[in-house]
Amino acid sequence: MSTEIKVPTLGESVTTATVARWIRKVGETVAQDEPIVELETDKVTVEVNAPQAGTIEAIAADEGAEVEVGALLGTLGAGAGAAPKPAEPAAEARPAANPQPGVNPPPPPSGPVARSGHAPMPAAQKMMTEQKIDAARVAGTGKDGRITKGDVLAFIETPAAAPAPAAPKAQRAADAREERVKMTRLRKTIAARLKEAQNTAAMLTTFNEVDMGPVMALRSEYKDVFEKKHKGVRLGFMSFFVRACVAALREFPAVNAEIDGDEIVYKNFVNMGIAVSSPSGLVVPVLRDADQMNVPQIEGAIADFGKRARDGALKLDELSGGSFSITNGGVFGSLMSTPIINPPQSAILGMHKIQDRPMAVGGKVEIRPMMYLALSYDHRIIDGREAVSFLVRVKESIEDPRRLLLDI
Repeated sequence: MSTEIKVPTLGESVTTATVARWIRKVGETVAQDEPIVELETDKVTVEVNAPQAGTIEAIAADEGAEVEVGALLGTLGAGAGAAPKPAEPAAEARPAANPQPGVNPPPPPSGPVARSGHAPMPAAQKMMTEQKIDAARVAGTGKDGRITKGDVLAFIETPAAAPAPAAPKAQRAADAREERVKMTRLRKTIAARLKEAQNTAAMLTTFNEVDMGPVMALRSEYKDVFEKKHKGVRLGFMSFFVRACVAALREFPAVNAEIDGDEIVYKNFVNMGIAVSSPSGLVVPVLRDADQMNVPQIEGAIADFGKRARDGALKLDELSGGSFSITNGGVFGSLMSTPIINPPQSAILGMHKIQDRPMAVGGKVEIRPMMYLALSYDHRIIDGREAVSFLVRVKESIEDPRRLLLDI
């Protein structure tokens, strides 16, 4: 008896995915819980495991197809099963009047076709019919250039979608030294969300600088004993900034709030997003209840996020629900930048490279390890006074870490 392989629940607000890769092919045997297919969502890549041991009988959704939660991906037969029959070389020339027994030949494409000549995905076709959109106007990014539901949504959201199409723009001459690669769903989502933040929020950025000397001295003195006591967890700078931001957010709750319609939602917790780099792009896993975490817990969680981001093993629910974020461009050498808010959050702190600079200290010039800080914020909900004061509180906590212990 066959077992259906279906698209699992994909997480908060995620309803569709793209079949990125079939790990196992038709006729191959698999063990229970062995990964058999990868799905790419707007946020991460998800592996679907075999519900039982058996043989892949059929694949219902090819690589590149867009599928919804609960959709059929394929079927799994019990037991080792038989190897698939080799394809007949002349199968495509077989007369239509003599189909293979028990198998219905695929119907020819009906209705509009994409620019590639292939029929759009069913969900995309339905949406285009409802919106009265000509398939020839939509660029397909699915397999073989097929139009996906995401392509139609992107077309609808494009300001130039309403007017009739002008003459197609001639594609510039290709250079043999160039390579064209389709954007991944994650990269397209990053682009869309960043543009959404620019279009929606009244975004401003305020800057300050912090003397990292006290924190660097504290870290240098205790890093070895810290790592030994906490079983290999390394003491970095990020935990100091997380704790400093938590303290400042308590004093300025608007920085931790968000706008929902005509209401401001204030949060009595801190879910801290920590931007980390992955091979697919920047992702922002969330330290839930960061205000309840101590330094070893924070450092351990951030190290784990970084490792699993590189391995593509972050879970969907770890990438949502943040109330404030921190990004550290300094690890790549950035001296100053203006970070972009991660909607629906209202602010983000940007850390940067630590660099020795001459500073006036007590009437004398000293060389100090300085870092520029940037706070980008939504001016619709956060006033300039609050933003500047928040950043000053973070600066004060980093320049005198004892303030964090005394809660002042």
